[in-house]
Amino acid sequence: MRPIALVALAATPVRLVAAEASGPVALGWPSQRPAALGFSPTGLDRVEKFVRGEIAAKHYAGAVWLVARDGKIAAHGASGLRDVEGKLPMTEDTIFRIFSMTKPVTVVAVMTLIEEGRLNLDDPVSRYLPALAKPLVFVGGTADAPQLVAAERPITIRHLLTHTSGYPYDIFAPQPLKTLWDRVGIWESASVDEFVAKVAKLPLLHQPGKRWTYGINIDLLAAVVSKITGQPLGEVMRTRIFEPLRMKDTAFRVPAAAWPRLAKAYRRTGDGGFALENPVRPLVNEGGAVRSGTFDEGGGGLFSTVSDYARFAQMLLNGGELDGVRVLGRKSVELMSRNHVTHLPPTDDPWTPAGFGFGVSVQVEGAYAAGSLGSPGQYGWQGYATTYFTVDPRERMIALLLVQHQPYNENGLFERFANTVYGALAK
Repeated sequence: MRPIALVALAATPVRLVAAEASGPVALGWPSQRPAALGFSPTGLDRVEKFVRGEIAAKHYAGAVWLVARDGKIAAHGASGLRDVEGKLPMTEDTIFRIFSMTKPVTVVAVMTLIEEGRLNLDDPVSRYLPALAKPLVFVGGTADAPQLVAAERPITIRHLLTHTSGYPYDIFAPQPLKTLWDRVGIWESASVDEFVAKVAKLPLLHQPGKRWTYGINIDLLAAVVSKITGQPLGEVMRTRIFEPLRMKDTAFRVPAAAWPRLAKAYRRTGDGGFALENPVRPLVNEGGAVRSGTFDEGGGGLFSTVSDYARFAQMLLNGGELDGVRVLGRKSVELMSRNHVTHLPPTDDPWTPAGFGFGVSVQVEGAYAAGSLGSPGQYGWQGYATTYFTVDPRERMIALLLVQHQPYNENGLFERFANTVYGALAK
């Protein structure tokens, strides 16, 4: 496998050429007048003006967005370019690397196994991944002479679902733990089994269940799913989620025929232009298909479109069902979207949300740190290349914004987008 030229990092900045493209979203849902959905028409206009204004100001190369309420589309569109060099417009069928928005999809796959009685929340993960039976916890020392103690309790499925296992991400781990992780090279693994074997050599940042730490938890859950089902994660998702929900462009691989629809990722150059960016891991050519990484990464490997992911979000809002097809039971969605970290001490980790469920952040009542307008019980997650979705049961609403940009969420794009959406609600 080799990196493909589509995402090679450009040394020379390129400038944005203005282009707009929009069309009907392939959801099969009706659009409705804003007032009929409880939006102020002028307020909803601000959503589109905001996004298009960010593109016109050359803050981002391109974006796609969608807002739906009561299963009807209130606002949607595309602006800018998915390929600056080729002057290809952003369209509503553009394919994005959604990175950590993969996590809620993996969690849904996990919840289907729980519903089938094949997995329990408090099962030790070592029941399925024996290599993780005796985790050690880093308590001091250096990378060359670390001080380690045995974990006080087993890591459970619940710990992984809530990011409380103690496994960080290598890129966010504090030193000297980061050096230990970098030496092992977990993302250079050729398979999910090799990934787990390498993780087994690494110490935890803290005792399981004691803190919330954003990390590789959902990738380990993906390995559990594969062990239980005997199938690669992508196949499990295809049969249990993507095909039932008619998510035709969501997968761990993009076929060659769809490459032209794949958005490139950019960063600003400071002179009004953009340079290609390669967020986290390069794309590789695998037998004619583009993929991210070398195995099905449950924490960040999926590609998707705004239409596809809107169907996934609406399924969650509907309590596990869409268009007469049930993917999850209502109680599974309720458990997934409930805050599970109220008992944990606050941390100085900037990634720590006010509330967290299973693979999704949850806005809790009275949380001053919400960062934007919203509702208690609202939940969702974001992706490293600046992708965002939220599900709001109280307002019966979903909202998505997909960009391919680094740094992540530069200038608080998500919060400003959410403020325009919620500011448009009239009743």
